[in-house]
Amino acid sequence: MPKLGLIGKTLKHSFSRSYFRSTIFTEAQLKDWDYLEFPLESISLFKDLWRAYPDLRGVNVTIPYKEEVIPFLDDLDDSAQGPGAVNTVRKFDGKLIGYNTDIYGFKVSLMSLLGDALPERAFILGTGGASKAVKFVLEKMGIPSQTVSRSKEKGDITYPDLRLEEPSLIINTTPLGTFPNNDACPDIKYSDLSEQHYLYDLVYNPPETLFLKQGREKGAKTLNGLPMLRLQAWKSWEIWTGNPVPSVIPK
Repeated sequence: MPKLGLIGKTLKHSFSRSYFRSTIFTEAQLKDWDYLEFPLESISLFKDLWRAYPDLRGVNVTIPYKEEVIPFLDDLDDSAQGPGAVNTVRKFDGKLIGYNTDIYGFKVSLMSLLGDALPERAFILGTGGASKAVKFVLEKMGIPSQTVSRSKEKGDITYPDLRLEEPSLIINTTPLGTFPNNDACPDIKYSDLSEQHYLYDLVYNPPETLFLKQGREKGAKTLNGLPMLRLQAWKSWEIWTGNPVPSVIPK
């Protein structure tokens, strides 16, 4: 039975397995494929996984291994070389090739939020692998951005130095607010938000995080990470199988 999967450290509340099993495999009319979860305590166990599952065709990669997985791969696709992060691995002719479908998912979903009006600046909350894909897309779109971190050594600016008086796009790439920690949110000055701001949260569970809720209450336009997640899943499917992404993404 051909297998796909997801690697990460904590996969308890992952969306991917249920979406592949209930939606993607159904749409593709595949009954003999499976999608498994592989929680790895250390990325050093990555190569052992492929030996244990010889029929594994590919995996998605989530926190915290999107960058750490790269030394274990044989090659990187252009989509992963740009941001320096991998969220999809394909086994091809015995070699492991890294891709980044977060780029596709983020850009397409972001355009549904922004429409034709591109903001003059963006702030990326967090500095992990997902933030690198986000920054890469913003650069390609011509939107200047800065990464925001608790440490001056990691980001362009720290949270206390973040000023939101001017219109901007604010993207949360951290796991803050993810279920069951619904009361957590990035430490920004929400009182400065207005209808001139856009808030995008890569978190999708709960559907409206505290970050998005406080933005919505100030009139900001908001979007959670579920559309991006669906889009990147289908793009991974395209890489693994050669079948194109549907023109309408099933929910």
